[in-house]
Amino acid sequence: MSKKEVAFPRYQQIAVAIAERIVDGKYPIGSKIYARSTLASNFNVSPETARKAINVLVDLEIMEVRHGSGAFISSKEKAQQFLETYKDVNSLQDLKSKLHQSIQRQEEEFANFSQLLNQLLSRTKDVQQRFPFNPYELQLSADAINLGKSINELNIWHSTGATIVAVQQGDQLLISPGPYTKLEAGNTIYFVGNELSVGLMHNLFFNEIETNK
Repeated sequence: MSKKEVAFPRYQQIAVAIAERIVDGKYPIGSKIYARSTLASNFNVSPETARKAINVLVDLEIMEVRHGSGAFISSKEKAQQFLETYKDVNSLQDLKSKLHQSIQRQEEEFANFSQLLNQLLSRTKDVQQRFPFNPYELQLSADAINLGKSINELNIWHSTGATIVAVQQGDQLLISPGPYTKLEAGNTIYFVGNELSVGLMHNLFFNEIETNK
């Protein structure tokens, strides 16, 4: 969604310009303003637009209309007040515009983040589908339980749903270890399975330790 610029009507802009000239002393108090000739010509607008600008200043008591004579400058003080109010409104509009831009940037950044996250999840899922046997790793510390037992004795597949594909014993890596391979402290077990299997494997060797803490 594109940001819409806030602009004041042309006759209001001319009213502000006249007020600035009054404050600057270019239009002295009591001087007459000719809407059709002076304003229309100086600001390159229609006489009707110039007349509306004077009406705004008359309503604010910055100018006064004398019937049969024309429009005259009547208050420099109120012209100053009008300019201060106008600047305050402009500041609010500017603040609103900046807040809108900031929100828009945040929305764009969030949308970009969401897109990157979806791409990451999609690629991660794709990798898992292509390489479903990427093994998990579990290192057996000296305080692990069920040490010294064989894979068969622990009945690992039935207990956890995991399949041990390798066991690191010191410098030796046993690929596809047999059911009688014993698991000792310092061994690193490599196994495949789902996320539930990971938790069950951890509990098989460390559950009692955590329970007793």
